[in-house]
Amino acid sequence: MSIRDQKRAAAVEAMAKHLLAEGLAGASLRPLAKAAGVSDRMLLYYFADKDEVIAETLRAIAGRLQAELAGATAAPEPPERLAPALWEILDSPAMKPAMALWLEIAAAATRGREPYLTIAGEVAQGFLDWVESRLLAPEGADSRATAALVLGALDGLVMLGGVGQGALAARALAAWSIAGARQDLPSS
Repeated sequence: MSIRDQKRAAAVEAMAKHLLAEGLAGASLRPLAKAAGVSDRMLLYYFADKDEVIAETLRAIAGRLQAELAGATAAPEPPERLAPALWEILDSPAMKPAMALWLEIAAAATRGREPYLTIAGEVAQGFLDWVESRLLAPEGADSRATAALVLGALDGLVMLGGVGQGALAARALAAWSIAGARQDLPSS
């Protein structure tokens, strides 16, 4: 790895911490450069433009989140068991900054703003792949659609928690788990 690549990687690490602390409000070039300990001109030496700075930083954050989730479940689980296992991690204090940032990125993406639209699509694709690989979909179900349902439900719970409805999010998840467990019971 060249010195330039090492400096670029160190800048991404510092900027990731900055974005997790400040959100997208801190995503302009000067604050990002300051967080990286370089001038904005030097930052643009390491990256092609501001969009690349933000995209690479957000990809690094998403990669860390996926690594954190990797140990959530060892074997494929049905949706009503997989979702609570993932929620336990996503709702943890350590993950709150990443989840808040994700909501901001998703909101910017829905408005068609780049690089957020592209990076949100990449992140969502990666998480869909990850959920699908750990999902035991019901017999005959479309595993990709079921993974999208799990991911959408978790994103919705994150949004509810973010707007002060964490208790309702927990109740909703519990209701889903109970409903799934009832389906597993033999009929009399």
